[in-house]
Amino acid sequence: MNRSLRSGLSTGTVALILAVATFGLASPVHATELPDNTSSTDQQGGSDTTGIYAAARIQYSGSVTKDGSRGNVSSSDVNWTPPPCWYAPYLGAKDFKEKMSKDIESQMNAPGMGGHAGAALSELQRHYEDEYGWTDTPGYKDYNVEKDGDGMFWAAVENPNEPDILKRSSCNDLPFWVDNGEPPPAQYEQAITPEILAALAYQHMQLPDTEVTLAPETTTKVNLPTWAWLDKAVFNEVQATAAINAPGFNLQATTTARPVALKLEPGTEDAETYPASGECAINSDRSIGEPYAKGKSRQTPPCGLKYLRSSGNGTFNLQATITWEISWAGTGGTGGDLPDGTFGNDQAITVQEIQSVNR
Repeated sequence: MNRSLRSGLSTGTVALILAVATFGLASPVHATELPDNTSSTDQQGGSDTTGIYAAARIQYSGSVTKDGSRGNVSSSDVNWTPPPCWYAPYLGAKDFKEKMSKDIESQMNAPGMGGHAGAALSELQRHYEDEYGWTDTPGYKDYNVEKDGDGMFWAAVENPNEPDILKRSSCNDLPFWVDNGEPPPAQYEQAITPEILAALAYQHMQLPDTEVTLAPETTTKVNLPTWAWLDKAVFNEVQATAAINAPGFNLQATTTARPVALKLEPGTEDAETYPASGECAINSDRSIGEPYAKGKSRQTPPCGLKYLRSSGNGTFNLQATITWEISWAGTGGTGGDLPDGTFGNDQAITVQEIQSVNR
């Protein structure tokens, strides 16, 4: 809610106004499968089944989840999170008037609506009907209908993938007007930007399920080096795009993830990794490690591991985690870096004792 407007109202009044005027509710999701591990997902800013929230739709494409859920990339920065909510274009003036006036009328006619609650609704109505309705906060003349087509009302949109309801509902200003081609007022710091879209693309990004090649493959011997590598052909960059389009307003951002390293965790302390850190750097040809070749069984691999005891009747859980360097580029030449991402796969490894023959 507008800061000066909020200061003159009681907590109950504020809560009631927001109950009537908040549009960022649970988001319906629509997905369409595309070839080549690419998907397109739309998320709408609201739960209205009539589609009235379509103006706030964000379209995701590229390597993103097909159901609108979070992707499989984890940020290496534990303090970084995608935005829990934002403000985005919502409705033109005539459509906003129709929607808002019906909501207000319905609330006013509800049984028991009176006192402070009724007064709050009256103030809300005056805010959008009379540009001088509140002396400390400029309003709008007849919902800005005379400017229909020249701009849009913007409203709060909740991130449906944010688990914290308090964070998700923290964008709680009343809908506000923005002229076509003009930026939102500076006070709305959470208004949608290419950087916010980049963070949302990051959140929905789906990294490939790449399995490290091993030699020996799934069964090795105690004290025998196991070679690990990733061929450059299966170790390519991944892109995800988020875009928002509304009359007079278009933004997009593409987030790119580039693989830069592989970390091996043997699944037991009784093992050695190569290099000792377990982190295999990327080669100049964008591969990692070196393929095993005949005659190298006793050599030390540039990327690999050696188990010092058998797995008995079970297996060790080898985890291979890839680190991805993530950057973004968006509308208007914007761009920058985002925290590195990680994604790992587990592989079951059987380790056997070397059998000796006694004569």
